[in-house]
Amino acid sequence: MRKRKNHTTWVDRTLNLIFRPNSLYFLVLTFFIATYPSSVTDGMLAANIDSPNLRIPLRYNTHGVDISHHNGDINWDKVIAHSNHHSSVKFCFIKATEGTDLIDKRFSKNWEELHSRKIRKGAYHFYSPQADPRLQALNYILNVKLTKGDFVPVLDWEVLGRGRARRDIVKNVTEWLEIIEKHYGVKPIIYTNRYIYQTYIKEHFEDYPLWISQYFVPEPVGFDMSQVYFWQYSTLGNIEGIESNVDFNVFLKDDFEFERVTLRQ
Repeated sequence: MRKRKNHTTWVDRTLNLIFRPNSLYFLVLTFFIATYPSSVTDGMLAANIDSPNLRIPLRYNTHGVDISHHNGDINWDKVIAHSNHHSSVKFCFIKATEGTDLIDKRFSKNWEELHSRKIRKGAYHFYSPQADPRLQALNYILNVKLTKGDFVPVLDWEVLGRGRARRDIVKNVTEWLEIIEKHYGVKPIIYTNRYIYQTYIKEHFEDYPLWISQYFVPEPVGFDMSQVYFWQYSTLGNIEGIESNVDFNVFLKDDFEFERVTLRQ
């Protein structure tokens, strides 16, 4: 076997230069190694140091928010101009109604302002298990006028109630959904969490498109993802034009699948 000649190659010299502890190359490389795994390997980007728990899922292109009167008076021109973190706002769900007679006090203003802007909009009803589902459906119908391009109606189902209301929850939610579908001619979206999905929706409402909430995970888990169109991944969003924290969402499907969850006429 021939002995190796006693001299360094250009490769050796380059590696020695890079990995010399006090070299600029070494410091830059160390920085990228230290920061890369925490910010991009799971497809999430940390938003900023003021919101350390907010991470943006960059693998999705279509980002949006959902709002209610709790978000205060909104400057929609500033919201439209928002483009930080690659998460410019392309859609918005607005709270419209709750129970049998509550109308969100900022719904009409927000709905009207979004109508003339390039943000796709939708309206949701917060479901109250103790209240008559027929009157709840009527409350929504009387106050939400949808037009072509709007999202289909949304049922916000987060609570289960007690006693008989809880025992009858599947029957009553079904009644609300069927009344709304008959009136608007489309299947509503159901917004919900993992517990309600696993306990009720998985077996009884498998034909409905879903908008789900799940936080602090790189991807939703515990759902049939073929049914999920929207993912609310954080309640800690911050956008110029909205003074309070706002819920951040992404559309999980390809853009052409917007037709499945929007009015076409």
